[in-house]
Amino acid sequence: MDRIVDQLTSYADSLTFEKLPFPVIQQAKRLAIDALGCAMGGVDSEPSRIARAVALETAGPLRATVLATGQKALPDLAAFANGTMVRYLDYNDTYINKDTCHPSDNLAGVLAAAEAAGADGRDLITGIVLAYEIECRLCDTGSILGKGWDQGTYGVLSSTLGASKVMRLSKQETAHALSIACASNISLVQSRYGTLSMWKARAVPNAARQAVFASLLAQKGMTGPDPIFEGKWGFFKVVSGGPFALGSFGGDLAQPFKIMDSRIKPFPTGYYAQTAIEGAIELRKKLKSVEEIEEVTVHTFDQGAKVMAGDPEKWDPKTRETADHSLPYVVAVGLTHGNVGLEHFCEEHIRNPGILSLVKKVKIYQSEECQKEWPEAILNILEVRTKKGEKHSIRVFHHKGHPKNPMSDKEVEQKFRDLSRRVLASARLDEILDQIWNLEKVKDLAKFVEMFAISKFEPNRTI
Repeated sequence: MDRIVDQLTSYADSLTFEKLPFPVIQQAKRLAIDALGCAMGGVDSEPSRIARAVALETAGPLRATVLATGQKALPDLAAFANGTMVRYLDYNDTYINKDTCHPSDNLAGVLAAAEAAGADGRDLITGIVLAYEIECRLCDTGSILGKGWDQGTYGVLSSTLGASKVMRLSKQETAHALSIACASNISLVQSRYGTLSMWKARAVPNAARQAVFASLLAQKGMTGPDPIFEGKWGFFKVVSGGPFALGSFGGDLAQPFKIMDSRIKPFPTGYYAQTAIEGAIELRKKLKSVEEIEEVTVHTFDQGAKVMAGDPEKWDPKTRETADHSLPYVVAVGLTHGNVGLEHFCEEHIRNPGILSLVKKVKIYQSEECQKEWPEAILNILEVRTKKGEKHSIRVFHHKGHPKNPMSDKEVEQKFRDLSRRVLASARLDEILDQIWNLEKVKDLAKFVEMFAISKFEPNRTI
């Protein structure tokens, strides 16, 4: 067996709920609350409606619940539909090292596979922790982003291991599932450049879908190519550009679990802008009006400048997907409104002449100081120069939700409530939160997911 496949499947096979420390279990619950809140916040989006419509056209004996509907679909399509809802707002958590990922993208695939397989809450927690561990460790090995490959290329591997775990596949079956998923799902990072389309935030939900599909195939006896990493045209040759070592995993030799390093977002935008937005909000307090502003300067790290300010479209966004990944746009919104919320990404705000005028005054520079702090700190340095020549500046290293500036459990709950209360009653939210905080006691995951069903659900409703 391929060395990397053997290492990954051996770890997956050995990991049990009993091996998880209490803080790790608690963090899995916190991140599940955060991700599911993001899903409820994205329920009415057009991509979510499309994904649900496709999923609910299917039927079969092995099914999983589509969030918000209470209806069943094939587990791989339920994973895609649910992942689309989690990911739509770009509000779910982030992990950064040599590469960047949103590890809660794994949740949809693991949850759908767990429900379809009749797994329980303990199994689900273990699958979530495993998927986080694998995707984050892969992001530690080196950057495939710079070679043109999207984060879903790693995500399909982690989701496959998580799905295979909750489906109770054998080590050999898991190896085949991993090889099938790896060989068939190499994603282009072009999804995240230029005028961003709906697919930008669907690429990794699609990886979760393919992970569940690969696990189902392997469970039925489908074999995958071996060696998938070390082969002549394998992952090392084509994708990573060379071999890598994964080292120890969480729980091995007292190694911390990677799920503890994931960062919760306080704002529904691309991750690299989180500290810039906090800085803009603070600078707004020093101004009587944004009309005073002559120029805004943002010094940032290389990746932030490249991803969120590297295209002309970022200074003239025309889609929600482009606007939430535009550093000049979100800084202009923060300075104008003293906040950046979901309401600031509708067409009325995106094309607001006052906002766009301020966007043109934003200058983005790559900074050695900011780059030295990357990726541990997401340092953005903002300076506002007024028409009278006054200057106001601020440095923000760790946003709210960073492991060094964490959100409390109550703050995580509040984010969930704020995102979900438009579609679910307060009493229902109380019940859901109680279930998640006691997830290890949940025996029937189908009933748990059905709690997210919106009364008198209308598939064609718009925001």
